[in-house]
Amino acid sequence: MELLSSIRRHLLMRPFRRVVVDDFRAWRGIDMMVVAWHIARAIERTSSAPRIGVMLPTSGLFPATAIAGWTLGRTLVPLNYLLSRSDLEYVARDAGLDCLVTVGPMLDLIGGPLPGLAEVRLDRMKFTGLPPVRMSNPLRRDDLAVVLYTSGTSGRPKGVMLSCGNLSANVRQCQEWVDFGTNDRILGVLPQFHSFGLTVLTMLPLATGASAVYTARFVPRKLIELAQQHKPTAFVAIPSMYNALRLQRDAAPDSFASLRFAVSGGEPLPEAVYDGFKDKFGIDINEGYGLTETSPVTNWCRPSEQRRKCVGIALPGIEQRIVGPDGKVLGPNEDGEVRMRGPNIMKGYLNLPDETAAVFDENGFFKSGDMGRLDERGMLSITGRIKEMLIIGGENVFPREIEEVLNRHESVKESAVIGMADGMRGEVALGFVELKEGARFDEASLKAWCREHIAGFKVPRDIRVVKELPRNPTGKIMRRKLSSETQSDPELLG
Repeated sequence: MELLSSIRRHLLMRPFRRVVVDDFRAWRGIDMMVVAWHIARAIERTSSAPRIGVMLPTSGLFPATAIAGWTLGRTLVPLNYLLSRSDLEYVARDAGLDCLVTVGPMLDLIGGPLPGLAEVRLDRMKFTGLPPVRMSNPLRRDDLAVVLYTSGTSGRPKGVMLSCGNLSANVRQCQEWVDFGTNDRILGVLPQFHSFGLTVLTMLPLATGASAVYTARFVPRKLIELAQQHKPTAFVAIPSMYNALRLQRDAAPDSFASLRFAVSGGEPLPEAVYDGFKDKFGIDINEGYGLTETSPVTNWCRPSEQRRKCVGIALPGIEQRIVGPDGKVLGPNEDGEVRMRGPNIMKGYLNLPDETAAVFDENGFFKSGDMGRLDERGMLSITGRIKEMLIIGGENVFPREIEEVLNRHESVKESAVIGMADGMRGEVALGFVELKEGARFDEASLKAWCREHIAGFKVPRDIRVVKELPRNPTGKIMRRKLSSETQSDPELLG
């Protein structure tokens, strides 16, 4: 596996160089390798399945576990600890897991051990000496490196299969695009179960000989202190994080002066956040674009090409086109679906062959579901979303999942959920309910009901009662009409 070989080479080339600093310790290259060998030995003794679950805070433990798993020829399945308990149990079953690499606080966060999974508890291990580790069929280019679960249209998470070649290609593409190397230091707090956190924050620095500074919880004051202490050359975050940083009153104007680039992804970057961060710190935020299915980075607006509301040219090796509803390839500055092809595009969705086939066109281009346009230079702007999907704090959320929960409440006849702009999180859910005859509207009760059945970040910020939900002639609820109708017709609200 090219990515694993690159990581090992850089870790052992200068074994006493500090490569990672996290909330718990500083890691030298040799420390990372020794811990990885111990974890590999523990996995060998615990698991026989081809895929292993991983649930860890953002830290050096995650890359050490990745090295361990790939050394054994296993596929990693990072678990999103923000999901509901039922979704986590579904993911474990769907992926065929028999083992979870984790620490005690993570188990406490999700309410205890997951049924049927043996545990490799890293907080109970002692990493001394060099244990014997057996190499078991090292991963090849087409083998699965990770399965990353993202929200599905049915409300159930679906596993995005990324091969060793996919990850290796995307790391190489990012490295070439911004000349990332041994003199760089990246700072971030993104969760490593997320494709942005996995590839850009974790694998990119290790595979290029750079270093990384992690913190597991987003605390603006602490991030600013880390930036001042470690002088990073790169910072990766989602827009809501940049917004919180620029609102930190006691932050010094030169807090991020060492940055070569500040990268924003995961959700659209509001103008107020871009302007506010530039006014506060004198730093331009460079937008990027990508999806879990693309490993994830496909576009990255470099500082020399900075343009507002633009995510830049496609990275090396990626073909990108805009396609109309009729399947015709569109010309410059025409809006259509963004489609792409390249070595970083996923193998497909785990156990979902029909859904996999549906997202590739007859020419092998991946259908992103996003609306965009390319200018004459090939610069991409994202103009909207075809899918009725919300992006809350960088996480994909489908309205149907929330609606299904609301619809199960005893007072609700039917519901609809749309997105509402939010300065901190980019977007939040807004729920509308049509009540059963004689039922009483109780917003607090509905929110409590949602919190019992879905992850906290998916719970609607507001829930409103309407006399009737707007429908088309066939009876389908028209979500897009809800916002305009509730504003123009106060009588619609109960």
